[in-house]
Amino acid sequence: MAAPAATAPYPGLVRAWRVTGPGVLELDDIPVPAPAADELLVRVSVCAVCRTDLHVRDGDLPVHRPKVVPGHEAVGVVAGAGAEVSGFAEGDRVGVAWLRRTDGVCRYCTRGAENLCPRSEYTGWDADGGYAEYLTVPAGYAYRLPDGYSDEQVAPLLCAGIIGYRALRRANLPEGGRLGVYGFGASAHLTAQLAIAQGATVHVLTRSAAAQQLARSLGAASAGPADARPPEPLDSAILFAPVGDLVPVALSALDRGGTLSIAGIHLSDIAPLNYQRHLFEERTVTSVTANTRADGREFLALAGRHRLQVSTTPYPFAAAAAALADLAADRVNGAAVLHLS
Repeated sequence: MAAPAATAPYPGLVRAWRVTGPGVLELDDIPVPAPAADELLVRVSVCAVCRTDLHVRDGDLPVHRPKVVPGHEAVGVVAGAGAEVSGFAEGDRVGVAWLRRTDGVCRYCTRGAENLCPRSEYTGWDADGGYAEYLTVPAGYAYRLPDGYSDEQVAPLLCAGIIGYRALRRANLPEGGRLGVYGFGASAHLTAQLAIAQGATVHVLTRSAAAQQLARSLGAASAGPADARPPEPLDSAILFAPVGDLVPVALSALDRGGTLSIAGIHLSDIAPLNYQRHLFEERTVTSVTANTRADGREFLALAGRHRLQVSTTPYPFAAAAAALADLAADRVNGAAVLHLS
């Protein structure tokens, strides 16, 4: 397909939420971004709200771009493109995710681990993201989206889903194994469904009674408080809650040879570990750092085959600050999604 013609300099202003200081999100008018030669211009319809957006807003992550527009789970349509882009047409539905660009030549990229690229860039951190009416994305990092999902439903798949999928892979869950899921927000509720669809027994541990109820409705074998012990030893566990105190709790629930995968980009300090109780008998702790584009394509293909139930809470674009506040206070069941229409 021919690329849509670029129209420089894309005159006009658009609405966007910007991080103007630690804990401060302000609505502003900014120029329509002009795509570089290898980039798409995307008119955003929805953007899901991720806990990483909180870390960007609150300064838990260092500032990479002053007054950045957060958001990295954006869905929209192609509105323009740079001169070097091919394969996209105006009006194509695309998804924009966290990983925005890598150098493609370092030792990590060339071995298929582009998520570890030291020169990687991220949407909503290094470049303006989806809390805006328009954004740009390198064409090679835009995703084709599976059919059967509305824009609101597919948006959380672009980070919550993809990162959860990588965390599940890193957890080394054996076929038909027993998986513990600590925390049950946007990412966890998608990952649990995928694990169940692949034959796993899933035990959910979370402090929210509403999240426990959601977990049971989605097929979890049990759902209880985050610091409780699951009803059987776990082969694998994934920690989605950014709470370091839960690391020894999850490790102590693992069977021999089990793996704990920590999914978040930010984690509070880990409580002291006891080698005999938490790590001996070949228990493993592993982290998850972003994702590769291969992870994204694999997960979205799986989501197309296994119809996932995506729990969302819609917010109008003007309520972005409220959506982040609700997420911080654990008042969101599933994923918060901003609507820009």
